[in-house]
Amino acid sequence: MRIAVPKETAPRENRVAMIPETAGKLVKGGNVVVVETGAGERAGHIDAAYREAGAEIAPDYAACVRGAEATLRVREPSAAEIDALPEGSALMGLLGRGENADQMARYAARKLAVYSLHALPRTSRAQKMDALSSMAACAGYKAVLLAAGAAGKFFPLLMTAAGTVAPARVFVLGAGVAGLQAIATARRLGAVVEAFDVRPAVKEEVQSLGATFVDMQLGEAGVGAGGYAKELDTQRTEQIQKTIASRLPGTDVVISTASIPGKRAPLLVTASALASLKPGSVIVDLAAESGGNCAATRPGETVVEGGVTIIGPLDLAASLPTHASQMYSRNLYALLQLMLTKEGRFQPDFGDEIVRDTCLTRPQAGEPAATAAGKAS
Repeated sequence: MRIAVPKETAPRENRVAMIPETAGKLVKGGNVVVVETGAGERAGHIDAAYREAGAEIAPDYAACVRGAEATLRVREPSAAEIDALPEGSALMGLLGRGENADQMARYAARKLAVYSLHALPRTSRAQKMDALSSMAACAGYKAVLLAAGAAGKFFPLLMTAAGTVAPARVFVLGAGVAGLQAIATARRLGAVVEAFDVRPAVKEEVQSLGATFVDMQLGEAGVGAGGYAKELDTQRTEQIQKTIASRLPGTDVVISTASIPGKRAPLLVTASALASLKPGSVIVDLAAESGGNCAATRPGETVVEGGVTIIGPLDLAASLPTHASQMYSRNLYALLQLMLTKEGRFQPDFGDEIVRDTCLTRPQAGEPAATAAGKAS
């Protein structure tokens, strides 16, 4: 099988879809891996490392994807990049859930078989392919470092000749993968941490990391399909907002990670609640891209309101390209392996839940490509 690994072209993107380690495994499996020159440089992987692993280096995008049976990416390709892909070939990456109608139409026009890790089912079998969790872990870690850099305080308790320095108090909103990683990182830095989530099942995980769980007595009201959070009614939303607001006067750093798949991020820190934070406090809003958990968040910007710094980072995992690429590459390799036969032929089994759910478009013999745009709901 001929596999292409082009250079990422999306803004702020520093990751690469396949690092030399996993490219080498594919080559040893009898595949031909073609990497666009410079594709891995921003993630710390030079062309020589790919050559040593047995991959070929192509001088440009067109040469990289020419004749490819599968193209591996991190982010969505541009319209011109889609048009250059071999008709009927496969495309894999973090390619949405089928909600972009124009993009889906372009995929269908090229009769591409498109597989998106965004649509991966949340099952135990799929864990080793779960790129969303891998990237969330990167984001949760980096969010705490951003907060520590912006805060005017030490995170740990310090005993100094000038007296005792109290530890910073960190409040993490949302205890999914990003939130749990933020808790662990803040605790390692010595902060006092508390956390909230609408799903009561995560209480033990929060406590196991040494943080206090703020229980709002919601029961299972906030638990949606697959264990993800879901939208709450107005009454429960206001209850959450009031409880969060009551804890903010004693908080130095807020790391907000709450999101709902396919929906706008829930508003957790209202404008009035924001005013109760002490000047010098910091909010890092990981939900910025989907609307933000804080009323003052501006995606991709850092703003100061009432002495409080609000950071709305985008594509935070891409700011840790070396390890993010390593994790993502292993996730993508696991998905690809699921679709290869023992002889190395690309033969997806659509009776398999993982293959079926991740497939956004599938060229049918003699029929237009079928789309899975309904998965966005």
